[in-house]
Amino acid sequence: MFNLNNKTKNKNFNPILIAEISCNHNGSIELAKELILQAKLNGADAVKLQAYGPENMTLNSEKDHFKIKEGLWKGYTFWDLYEKAKTPLNWQRELFEFAKDKDIFCFSTPFDENSLTELEKINCQIYKVSSFELTDLYFIEKIAKTKKPIILSTGLANLDEIEEAILVAKNNGAEELAVMYCVSNYPSNVEDFNLNFITEFQKKYSVPVGLSDHSNNFLVASGAVILGAKIFEKHLVLNSEQNSLDQEFSLTPERFKDYRNIINQSYSLIKNKQLIRSKDELENLKFRRSIFCCKDIKKGEFFDSSNVKCIRPFSKTALLPKFYSLLLGKKSKRNISFGDPITIKDLEK
Repeated sequence: MFNLNNKTKNKNFNPILIAEISCNHNGSIELAKELILQAKLNGADAVKLQAYGPENMTLNSEKDHFKIKEGLWKGYTFWDLYEKAKTPLNWQRELFEFAKDKDIFCFSTPFDENSLTELEKINCQIYKVSSFELTDLYFIEKIAKTKKPIILSTGLANLDEIEEAILVAKNNGAEELAVMYCVSNYPSNVEDFNLNFITEFQKKYSVPVGLSDHSNNFLVASGAVILGAKIFEKHLVLNSEQNSLDQEFSLTPERFKDYRNIINQSYSLIKNKQLIRSKDELENLKFRRSIFCCKDIKKGEFFDSSNVKCIRPFSKTALLPKFYSLLLGKKSKRNISFGDPITIKDLEK
């Protein structure tokens, strides 16, 4: 079983990458299965579904309140948008079983008590709370009482709202929590991000922190890794011609794999807590300095600035430059030729 708590507390783990299917199946369960397979093949650790029909989200009304007047989905009513974007509740079991067969962990986002009940029937192991439901504390309480791990997305929310959601979850039985820093515009503009909140969330809430990324710029994910993000969520689409509702902020399988690689490469920059030099870097030790004979020296002759010098290259047998001042004024124990390294054995006691 995909264990959120163990993975995020393991200091040596690679960050978790979740492929969000959302509505990119375009109403086809077979396309949803292909997206799950592509998630597995292109670096995802888990795949996430959304569990709803329009009846779980809104009212079928043409009144002005229910019309979307700007943004990516301008022109839709809420009902029509969610009717087109839905991942039906009766798909969930089949998709969970398909994911299990393909050896990739699958979980889902419920949006109301009915969808939560259906997900409980198929033993969903982790629940994601979307940014738009973060202030629905009554619903978060219901999710928390399942005792399952919860991932809270925080788009639009202020710090007080995030803290309220965390407290409600913890007070109602959620022992494993993660918080996702998120910007809820689609696609998200780079200038709208403030990645300082990744470290702020870690300090303030003492929970694993991640990034729910709706941007089209890999720099955001790379910066989030450096600042300590442990979980990443990115939308996956089959191809750039699919014409899905979420296509503008989703990655094709090839780009998703690139995203995985960027996360891994960024993590490799910070994964070691000790100062360790690579073998390739250590090859350049030869460009350091050490102490060499710059003029023939006879046995018994004193070392001085005319016959010894700190120069490149580095020699494993030579004295280091830090010993130069101690060497001066000492007698040589042997004849030393121009270009030979000066060693500790060359000094008379």
